[in-house]
Amino acid sequence: MLLLCADLGDGQKPLTPAQFRRLRVHVLARPEGEAPAERTLEEADLRALGLEASFARRVAALLDREAALDAYLRVGRELDVSPVTRVSPLYPARLRLLGQDAPTVLFCRGDSSLLQRPAVALVGSRELTEAGRTFARRVGELAALEGFVLVSGNARGADQTAQEACLAAGGAVISVLPDSLADHDPAGERVLFVSEQGWHLPIAPYRALDRNRLIHALGEKTLAAQSRLTGGTWSGSLENLRRGWSPLFVNEAGGPGCARLIALGANPVRLETLDSLRALTPAQLPLTEMKNEE
Repeated sequence: MLLLCADLGDGQKPLTPAQFRRLRVHVLARPEGEAPAERTLEEADLRALGLEASFARRVAALLDREAALDAYLRVGRELDVSPVTRVSPLYPARLRLLGQDAPTVLFCRGDSSLLQRPAVALVGSRELTEAGRTFARRVGELAALEGFVLVSGNARGADQTAQEACLAAGGAVISVLPDSLADHDPAGERVLFVSEQGWHLPIAPYRALDRNRLIHALGEKTLAAQSRLTGGTWSGSLENLRRGWSPLFVNEAGGPGCARLIALGANPVRLETLDSLRALTPAQLPLTEMKNEE
């Protein structure tokens, strides 16, 4: 999975989760003994499995990266970065809710055991009103008090406000990053930084948007502190409503985006009555049943 789906900084484009799934279907469908088990699949083997020439050539090239992978992981270990793939015991079961969009490879820096603990997610705008800031802070504090790991995106505004409040109250935080793990050093045992596909990858708009699905799916519940009618909080929350990654609870005083999300079916929350995250009961449709695809 690392050879096929990790970006090793070697100029080769890894497979997307959907492409990996496609390859897996072909490999599992082969008759026993048709493909060699004792060596790496080569282009001819892949063609024999029914893959078109260009895709078979690409897969073969990705599989021929052992030296590059060894070097990449060695540098990562110097930063205490470790990979988690979809067959790892540490891989979060909740991410399988994403189906074909579930990440094949995650890179982690910090306490990877946090991936196995109950979690709630917090999203929100970078520019906060006082109402949005107070809501984010309250969610962070309650997550710590009730034993939830807080999942967020480490962005300025709601994310960092909630994260700081959670840690100050003795809680733990998972930050799903859109940039390099090398730029984020967890200063304690209660912090985990997570990056998809490659630990070295720089920030990019598409990465900032893509990580929203991971934040929403990792939380048993997702809370939105504040939202406009555009931007990552809005688009991620809207997609969550459409796909049912987690029950979405929205600050009633969180601005026009939150008001619209409530109108579309999100669960409204009033700060004045927010005394427990465990007590929040979704009025939305129930989550799609988790399926273990491995």
